[in-house]
Amino acid sequence: MKTDHQTDFGVVAIGRNEGDRLKRCLRSLPPSATVVYVDSGSADGSDLWARDYGVQVVALDMGRPFTAARARNAGFRRLIEIKPNISFVQFVDGDCELVKEWPETAISFLQSHIDVAAVFGRRRERYPEQSVYNKLCDWEWDGAPGETIAFGGDVILRTSSFQAVKGYLETLIAGEEPELAIRLRRAGWRVWRLKADMTWHDAAMFQFRQWWYRNVRSGYAFAAGAYLQGRRPSGTGSGNQDVLGCGVSGFWSSA
Repeated sequence: MKTDHQTDFGVVAIGRNEGDRLKRCLRSLPPSATVVYVDSGSADGSDLWARDYGVQVVALDMGRPFTAARARNAGFRRLIEIKPNISFVQFVDGDCELVKEWPETAISFLQSHIDVAAVFGRRRERYPEQSVYNKLCDWEWDGAPGETIAFGGDVILRTSSFQAVKGYLETLIAGEEPELAIRLRRAGWRVWRLKADMTWHDAAMFQFRQWWYRNVRSGYAFAAGAYLQGRRPSGTGSGNQDVLGCGVSGFWSSA
């Protein structure tokens, strides 16, 4: 199915000091899509490069506490200002590259499944052989296709559903994606994982302390999620019980 990306599809990318990874990310996006990049206080010129590349740039006010959720919401607001008629938005982290075929695959699925709010596919590590931590990330991104309960940072969302639940919860420093998925499902929407490659990710994780810090953040997400959404809603789908990208499957699989 061919899709008019110019009117139906937009992208929000977020990042901070991603350097060459951001360049690969923005270059991987469809040239016909409306793209907004949200920069969170980069010191490496990422925001300047993105402007020169021709994408819309939102520079977050770093006088307020930063969260990825806040960055994504800010990017979405700018996207809707530019193209109010956009039906679908792809969120992508600045250390990821979008697979060329993914947008058409995902949008075709959403167009034929009107009760699905969010679709994601396989995120793959670009260099899993370079460290055990990269390999662990690659295993974490994997999962069976079908209806599921949550998604991670890379996902394509129906804009009407995203607006209806008022976007990401900006006070969460981690785990904002599964928290949003819970609210979408409670509003009657479904979440789906497709058997298709979606993004290439570059964790660049080579030291134990990086892995440890990542899991500390996951622990915070676990606790915050349990506090906010610590009960099982009805209709949690087919039981694909993993969570992409936050490492907090214990709580979210029971939410």
